[in-house]
Amino acid sequence: MNIATLAARNVLRNKFRTIATALGVGIAILTFVLLRTVVSAWSDAAEYAAQDRVATRHKVSFIMSLPRRYVNDIQQVSGVQHAMAASWFGGKHPVHEKDFFATLAVDKDNFFQVYNELEVPDEQRASWLGNRRGAIVGRVIAKKFGWKVGDRVKLAGTIYPGDWEFDISGIYDSKRRSIDLATFFFHWDYLNESVEARSKDQVGWVVSRIDSSARSAEISKTIDGIFEERDIQTLSMSEKALNNSFLGMFSAMLKAMDFISVVILAIVLMILGNTVAMGVRERTHEYGVLRAIGFLPRHLATFILTEAALIGAVGGGFGLLISYPIVEKGIGRFLEENMQGMFPYFRISASTAVAALACGLVLGLLAAIVPAYNASKLGVVDALRRVG
Repeated sequence: MNIATLAARNVLRNKFRTIATALGVGIAILTFVLLRTVVSAWSDAAEYAAQDRVATRHKVSFIMSLPRRYVNDIQQVSGVQHAMAASWFGGKHPVHEKDFFATLAVDKDNFFQVYNELEVPDEQRASWLGNRRGAIVGRVIAKKFGWKVGDRVKLAGTIYPGDWEFDISGIYDSKRRSIDLATFFFHWDYLNESVEARSKDQVGWVVSRIDSSARSAEISKTIDGIFEERDIQTLSMSEKALNNSFLGMFSAMLKAMDFISVVILAIVLMILGNTVAMGVRERTHEYGVLRAIGFLPRHLATFILTEAALIGAVGGGFGLLISYPIVEKGIGRFLEENMQGMFPYFRISASTAVAALACGLVLGLLAAIVPAYNASKLGVVDALRRVG
């Protein structure tokens, strides 16, 4: 038997206090994991964005449209392999009106070349390309609404009013995390031929796949230079830069979440410190006995540090364990299905899991430093005189 074994056996000496403390640590770690996952999932759109795609929008605002002919001009730029138009449709499920999902009208001819990470069976791809009212939908949104290939669905238009009918031609997955799995893609031609005259031949933005991600800034500048003297100027940037600019609007919120996670850890530190200090005060007489029979001050310090580290580690492990069903399987699935544009992949990252475990252990050690130091400085006689 050694110091660590003695500490481990002594952890449950006051079962209620130890379990309550470990549960408190676990709940705090669960909250920490949730906040960190929100921040990392929110940043995934930029982190995993394709660096060899360039987005071109109206120079003034994203909500202003561009002429359809700009796609052909961009296609001629050196370094642009494929270009396609895209427009935000804003459709809603007629029954689940509060459930948000992205609906985009896209050029069918270059769509799969620009978004080459999409995985769609060949027969479904061919069906979509040949069906004017065809749509391909992400695996997540298809599962949520129970859509299957061959279904005819109706969406209520918001930007383009009316009831719009579509045939589900395919269900896509993705080889990379550069696109979410809950988007509804359909033919831009179908949208264009159905809108009023003033909205015809207008697109929301243009997406281009380029030959080298290293040239994204150069190609973006070239594209914008083409339209510099025209009535409608453009602003082009890599997909990653576009997503980063969007995230910039929420930077204050992300920083606030980081701060809150630190505050939570500080509260846990105080709770653990109080628990350890109470235990040390109660066992002062015992520490005096241990010193009297030959234990050194460092042995007492090790004893206290080990016990606190065990409580912190157990609490951290428990918090991480319950995080997967609560954060990833519960909250995560809800956010992926209802807030796809913001949280396309809500997963607990390996770095967050390691940080959670490390936090429990480190907090336990930090909380025990002062009590361990004080215990190591106790005189034998003083300790034996103290009852608790």
